[in-house]
Amino acid sequence: MHSKVLILDFGSQYTQLIARTVRSLHTFCEIHPYNIPSDQIISFAPNAIILSGSPFSITNEKAPFPAKSIWQLGIPILGICYGMQLVACQFGAKIVSSEKREYGFAELKLNNSEQLFAGLNAIEQVWMSHGDTITDLPEIFEVIATTDNSPSAAIKHKTLPLFALQFHPEVVHTHAGKQIIANFLFSVAALQPDWTAGSFITESLLKIRAQVGNKRVILGLSGGVDSSVAATLIYRAIGPRLVPIFVDTGLMRYNEAKRVQELFAPYPDLNIRFVDAGETFLQKLKGVSDPETKRKIIGATFVEVFEQVAAEYSDAEFLAQGTLYPDVIESVSFAGPSVTIKSHHNVGGLPAKMKLKLVEPLRELFKDEVREVGSALGLPDSLVQRHPFPGPGLAVRILGAVDSHKVELLQQADEIFISELWNCGLYNTTWQAFAVLLPIRTVGVMGDERSYDQVCALRAVNSVDGMTADWTELPLAFLKKVSSRISNEVKGISRVVYDISSKPPATIEWE
Repeated sequence: MHSKVLILDFGSQYTQLIARTVRSLHTFCEIHPYNIPSDQIISFAPNAIILSGSPFSITNEKAPFPAKSIWQLGIPILGICYGMQLVACQFGAKIVSSEKREYGFAELKLNNSEQLFAGLNAIEQVWMSHGDTITDLPEIFEVIATTDNSPSAAIKHKTLPLFALQFHPEVVHTHAGKQIIANFLFSVAALQPDWTAGSFITESLLKIRAQVGNKRVILGLSGGVDSSVAATLIYRAIGPRLVPIFVDTGLMRYNEAKRVQELFAPYPDLNIRFVDAGETFLQKLKGVSDPETKRKIIGATFVEVFEQVAAEYSDAEFLAQGTLYPDVIESVSFAGPSVTIKSHHNVGGLPAKMKLKLVEPLRELFKDEVREVGSALGLPDSLVQRHPFPGPGLAVRILGAVDSHKVELLQQADEIFISELWNCGLYNTTWQAFAVLLPIRTVGVMGDERSYDQVCALRAVNSVDGMTADWTELPLAFLKKVSSRISNEVKGISRVVYDISSKPPATIEWE
């Protein structure tokens, strides 16, 4: 049985960062809404609880409060920002909206003898984001850190394992934040760092076998990290009873089908079903320029093709998907699903259509943990570190209408860009990189002749989870080389530009 941490979400934009930090310390945790019922908390059986921040003020009449039972569990609790107000308020402190609000960096003066701050300096830089202040702190609490504007920047209960921080240890701006969380987990709560890729694989194999039994499992294989790791894990569990179906939409990356074949060549009895449906997809996309319409056409067509092939395996009872933990969190988050900026990149809809029971072996993992599991399974670095790729494929990287010629141009340009990133040791230093084909032509000169060819935009960004992103400052010499290669080797592209837009205000993909 693993050590388990329950993170109660009160709506903070940083809640996932808390979970990612805890997981990075090899400790299992789950995020649940603040109002999770007491019986579910007891069923989860946490060894410690972390209370997140919140956009609410605790003085607001609509302020969220957790189940009162958490205070009777007798387990360590760490309150962060709004969570601190909850801890203090529960034991009789008064909270007021202060004129001395703190947003941004602050110098934290701390008590070094306190176990929560073991290994830290006497003064640490932290990140504040609050407008409420504790007054009349009960004597059962001890102040263990202060800032100029917060006389109670960190507190602890004198007899119970309750700690609270006014600042955010989960953000990178708090330099020693990870150490503080580690001290809470391992010194205060005495948990064991037993959540590892190896333990996950061992337990997942047993779970898959128990769920599937001797039945057949169908899986949609795309060549990306998630589906490839899921396929490898399930294959390890049930062998050739796994049927991976690779639908080539004609909108894939350069030589994608061939690369998938090579990747799984070490598993000769893993019979991947390759379906060449490129003409079908391109025909249905003919003349369609609207991005959302393209996505819907591709999603519906994918379901149709996949369902036709899967129907040939009438004995299949399970459908495997590469669902990740952020997808699970989104569906049960404090405020519900986020506002849709565009349709989700991944092609979906299969479960409702096919009425198969789901196998989701990665649903407990963040993306970086999926990569760790992939490495532990022996998958090559070129696959494990592969950048995200949208479900609709190159159709949303070709602005405007899509046809086979444009797909071929973009495949070649993208392949040059990506291969040069690998060759120059830059691929793993950026989170996502790709080429975009623009629906404009510009005048150029090829030899002694005037040309009127298309424009290719290169996009590279750094991010943690895709929610925000900064453009990657690739070396000018590298960009010059890639531009030269694309212009010279891809007949039909005469101009290359580099996208220096961050998210927000732009999105990562162009469509």
